[in-house]
Amino acid sequence: MSSWQDALKAVGVQDGPKLPKRFYKAVQVERSDAGFAVLLDGKALRTPTRLPIVLQDAKIAEELAREWAAQGEFIAPSTMPLTRLVNSALSAVADRRAEVLAEITRFAGSDLTCYRAPSPSELVALQAAAFDDVLEWAQHQFGSAFATTDGVAHVVQAPERIINVAAHIENVVGDGAVASLRLAALSTMTSLTGSALIPLYCLAGGCTLQAAWNKAHVDEDYQIGLWGEDEEAQNRRAARWSEMQAAGLVLGIAG
Repeated sequence: MSSWQDALKAVGVQDGPKLPKRFYKAVQVERSDAGFAVLLDGKALRTPTRLPIVLQDAKIAEELAREWAAQGEFIAPSTMPLTRLVNSALSAVADRRAEVLAEITRFAGSDLTCYRAPSPSELVALQAAAFDDVLEWAQHQFGSAFATTDGVAHVVQAPERIINVAAHIENVVGDGAVASLRLAALSTMTSLTGSALIPLYCLAGGCTLQAAWNKAHVDEDYQIGLWGEDEEAQNRRAARWSEMQAAGLVLGIAG
């Protein structure tokens, strides 16, 4: 397998024991009638499945180019969240639209914002501050209040409420050339936050990307405040935040 093929395969997965060497020198963005392409030594970047990468947004193309330009002697996929997101959108999500939409919608059926701690009072207050505005927006947006519970026992949401969420997600994602990329980004944000409502609220302009991240990690941050955080956990969280930022860029959400 060529170094080119090795590199393409690598950016579809996490770092492995052997990283491919950087095989190119120049990285640039080229504009055409079809959109924006990233060129490595004059050759257009493709997904690991050899699909051409053509982007409709210059900012996204420039950030994709920056990830490739920033690589050192070896190509480290863990430092390329946008590249992985684009690869996923084109190679996987594009052919699984209905399935991915359903996955995101399922999160709304057991959304993070609906499950509250019964104690201690400090955490109860922190969760209320983080989640209540999201649920107020959701009630207005979807026509009725989401059911909440104190504890971890599953609470059933009204079917029509979830149907409304699904329709809203369809509208947010849209159609056309950018739909798969937006869907992949929304799926990423949903997985990272454990919530469908927080990303949708953020996308509607309810909060910044950083605020959405903080809302989703209110429980974790409370525990860190009590017990601290080790370096490995910090690194994992930093990597997830990079993925969140890449998704936010795709969706046009302010940091």
